[in-house]
Amino acid sequence: MGISVIIKPMVTEKSTKNQEKLGRYAFRVQKTANKLEIKKAIEAAYSVQVEDVNTVVNVGKTKTRQTKKGMAIGMKPSYKKAYVTLKKGETIDFYGNV
Repeated sequence: MGISVIIKPMVTEKSTKNQEKLGRYAFRVQKTANKLEIKKAIEAAYSVQVEDVNTVVNVGKTKTRQTKKGMAIGMKPSYKKAYVTLKKGETIDFYGNV
């Protein structure tokens, strides 16, 4: 359990805006992880207090491309995202060791 639940933090324009305005951070997590496991993993990994956890499963998209042998059809993998809201005054510094 623990840190292995978190795959990576998602640093996008939308997530950065949510960090600044709402104190909400986005993480890609294991598909089998529940909200309590995610909360414990974030608190252990970043030494912060988590107020709320919201999760969403993004379904993989179908991708097609034309090749010499015809149409190649494949799928992008589906994944689970967790939106973690921290308590007031708490922050996570993703760029601290860069």
